[in-house]
Amino acid sequence: MEFIEKIKLSKTDKEEILKLWNNEYPEKLNYRTLSEFENYLENLAEQSHILMKGENQSIKGWYFDFIREKEKWFAIILDSKFHGKGLGTKILNLAKEKESELNGWVIDHNRDKKKNGEAYISPLDFYLKNGFEQLTENRLEMEKISAVQIKWKK
Repeated sequence: MEFIEKIKLSKTDKEEILKLWNNEYPEKLNYRTLSEFENYLENLAEQSHILMKGENQSIKGWYFDFIREKEKWFAIILDSKFHGKGLGTKILNLAKEKESELNGWVIDHNRDKKKNGEAYISPLDFYLKNGFEQLTENRLEMEKISAVQIKWKK
């Protein structure tokens, strides 16, 4: 696996990430078109990205961070075929090397379904094992997502 840091994504990067997003996140969070996904990204300030590429140079994982309300926020998507192999931790550690604090929203239940019909398994335990704190008083409750805030500090 190769890890590539980028500030700007190419159109091909965005197309591959959109496919990864739609396959791995709950179906109700899917984007129907590339332009919808690009609109989401365009509204995020000061982005940086880490792409995890496989042997054929296709994107198998994506970390990105951005500034929201003067804080660093992030998200990670990893192809489920690569879960449990230490690669998510490796991406997180690369991010932690360059940041002093990370905030994220994490779905903390297993009630959502992915596009293929499989259950979306909450990654909360993964983040807790990697040194994040769960801020149970900070919740995101919307039609498409129910999540808790997590925070990591150096």
